[in-house]
Amino acid sequence: MTTPRGNLRQNVPLAPLAWFRVGGPAERLFQPADADDLAAFLATTPPEIPVLPMGVASNMLIRDGGIEGVVVRFGGPLAKVEVDGTTLVAGAGALDQRVAQVAERAGLSGIEFMIGIPGTIGGAVRMNAGAFGGETRDRLIWAEALDRAGRMHRLTNAELGFAYRHSELPEDWIVARAAFALEPGDPAAIKARMEAIKAEREAAQPLRVATGGSTFKNPEGHRAWQLIDKAGCRGLTRGAAMVSDKHCNFLINTGGAEAAELEALGETVRARVLAQSGIRLEWEIKRLGKAATPAAAPGNAHTNGVPS
Repeated sequence: MTTPRGNLRQNVPLAPLAWFRVGGPAERLFQPADADDLAAFLATTPPEIPVLPMGVASNMLIRDGGIEGVVVRFGGPLAKVEVDGTTLVAGAGALDQRVAQVAERAGLSGIEFMIGIPGTIGGAVRMNAGAFGGETRDRLIWAEALDRAGRMHRLTNAELGFAYRHSELPEDWIVARAAFALEPGDPAAIKARMEAIKAEREAAQPLRVATGGSTFKNPEGHRAWQLIDKAGCRGLTRGAAMVSDKHCNFLINTGGAEAAELEALGETVRARVLAQSGIRLEWEIKRLGKAATPAAAPGNAHTNGVPS
């Protein structure tokens, strides 16, 4: 691997960086100085070494054994947000909520929904993140991404093949920045919409706990939380992992949970929903890394301290 201009460290704990506050270390953690630094690093990193981009890990479950290879974190120029007329360009490391705020200050409408997404632009492009009636694909013009050899590609909205919580971006490509088409709007109306989204999110979701956002995708024609609730999983626990009793499509680390407990609890929820409704929930949270020890059988989960 080339000697980078950015910060490259070994054996870095990831739990303090992740919303769930769980997970083992990164074998290497790299914060590139800019896109050129990342491109050079990729070009000289052997292809057999895994490279994983990670934003704020708000929708990610890092397993207890940690992540092999290199974890890339974005900052500096790769988190920059700029406005040119009605076009907003944001680096992959820019927080979705900050992007919404920059647009608001510029009097631009169309991306207010991002105030309700606690991730970064790189992840938003990768999974077509959405909330409160809006999705990334609604306003995206293009995204630039580096392939595993360090070559930069600019992909149009159509080329990204967006679908619900999905894009066709190759798995080993890393988003560098993205552009969004917005439109002039009434500043008061933009602000009011964003305040309404924040209030709705505050009322419905567990925000001041260690969680990972929406756990499962909504099956077509259904709401995941309703299926989970009907299957009797609200408040279900496994060790220090818990299904939120405020919004049961959220898993919570109540304090000292292991990633294995959270993942096993999620699998228990999936099994119960399948048995009750015949619907197989798909994980929305990205589960990454290697397990430290084999997880125990899902049937050992408990509800309110009572064996199920």
